[in-house]
Amino acid sequence: MLGILSQLFHQLVTIVEKVGPVEVVDVLLVAFIMYQLLRLVRGTQAIQLIVGLVVLVMVGVAASALNLILLKWLFQNAAPFIVIAIIVLFQPELRRILDQVGRLGHLGRPLAAFGVTEQLRSRSIAEVIRAVERLSARRTGALIAFEREVGLEDYAATGVRINGEVSSEFLQSLFFPNSPLHDGAVIIRGNQILAAGCLLPLPEEGTVRERLGTRHRAAIGLSLASDALIVVVSEETGRISVVENGAITRNLDADGLRRRLMGSIEPVKPTNGRTRRLALLPWFNK
Repeated sequence: MLGILSQLFHQLVTIVEKVGPVEVVDVLLVAFIMYQLLRLVRGTQAIQLIVGLVVLVMVGVAASALNLILLKWLFQNAAPFIVIAIIVLFQPELRRILDQVGRLGHLGRPLAAFGVTEQLRSRSIAEVIRAVERLSARRTGALIAFEREVGLEDYAATGVRINGEVSSEFLQSLFFPNSPLHDGAVIIRGNQILAAGCLLPLPEEGTVRERLGTRHRAAIGLSLASDALIVVVSEETGRISVVENGAITRNLDADGLRRRLMGSIEPVKPTNGRTRRLALLPWFNK
C-alpha cells in the first residue's frame, strides 16, 4: 500500500515539475469555459441531458475496460449519431453560447441604434412610460420590447414595419383593442418604433413553472433568446411588469418603471466627459 502511494506521489511530483505558464493558462481557460457552460445550462433541462451523457460515457469506458466486445462495438459505431443528437438536443444552449460570444463589445449592436442622443432616448422613454400608464389605467394589454445589443430584426419581420418616432399617442393607438396590431408586440430601436404586431418566441416547456398569460410568456421567451428588455401591461389586472433575462419584476408604478428603463437603456456620462453606454448588467429581481 505504501509503495503504491509513494509511486503516485512521485508521479504527481513529476507532473507538477513539467507544468509551466502555458499549461497553467491552458487549464485556467478550460476551467473558465466549463464554468460558463455550466452557468448557461444551470436550471434548465440540459442538466438532465448532461447527466445522461455522462452515464453513457461511463458505460462506454467500462465496456472498453472490461473488453465487452458487443457493447464496445455498439458505442464505437453509434458515436457519430451521438454527436448529431448532442447538437440537436443542446440547440438552445448552443445558440445561447454563440449569442453570448457575439455580444462581446458592440459588434452585434444594430447600426440604427448608434447616433441616438441622450435627449432623444430620454424623450422616447418618457413617451413609453406615459403610454404604459394610460394603457394600465384602462386595463389595455401591451407588449413593448426595447432592442439593445442583440438585434431583433428577425422578430420585427413577423410584424408590420413602422419606422416611426416613438410617441405616447402612437403606442396607445397600436394597442387599442380594435386595432389589428394590438395582439402583437411593439419593438423599439433607439428612438423609433421599428415594427408592431410582432410575434415573439414562447419559452420551452418546463422553463416557466408559474401560470402566466401569453404576453408574459412571450416576453420571457424573447428575454431568454436575446438581451431585450420587455415591458408588459396585463390585460386582466392592468399591472405593469418588466421582463429581462427570464426574470419578471411585477407591479411597477410609473416611478419604478422609469428607474428600470433609465438604468437599463439610457446612456450615461462618465467623469471624463465622454458619453458611453451604461453596461447592461443582468437584473434578477423577482
